[in-house]
Amino acid sequence: MQHPQLSPQAAKYLQDIQSSWKLWLYFFKNLPSALWWGFKVKSASTERTEVTIPYNWRTQNPFKSIYFAALAGAGELSTGVMATLARMSGGDVSMLVLEQRAEFVKKANTLTTFTCEDGQAVFETVKKAVSTRQPQTITMLGTGRNTDGEVVARIYITWTFKLRGF
Repeated sequence: MQHPQLSPQAAKYLQDIQSSWKLWLYFFKNLPSALWWGFKVKSASTERTEVTIPYNWRTQNPFKSIYFAALAGAGELSTGVMATLARMSGGDVSMLVLEQRAEFVKKANTLTTFTCEDGQAVFETVKKAVSTRQPQTITMLGTGRNTDGEVVARIYITWTFKLRGF
């Protein structure tokens, strides 16, 4: 697989989201629920992103598992980091969530790690949006696993990308 070329802006974004204090500032300003729930970007690249969500009193529902909305948010972030990298490397491209679907497979009652491995596909989608000047969509998957490696949730996020001004 060929690694996508990152723009300087995307390379800085990738570096910043892997800095705990810069990520904290970003969440504080733009996504306070992620800060409240304790999301962490464990790793990020053009191929794979891992986002964790703890199981604690802030994320817990009355059924002694992680609240579904918190799981959906962590799953969305695992796809969104990679989608943002692709958007920033594609030029003046906007992105928006078009649809979300979730499967909750097992009780999430440990630290949960959401992994997205759709990097190549999202970079190709953004490239196509730029070259055709037509909006493009892609459905990306964030798979959540507990500390034993068991799948607890699958979060499907459909992103749309559009070249601005068209």
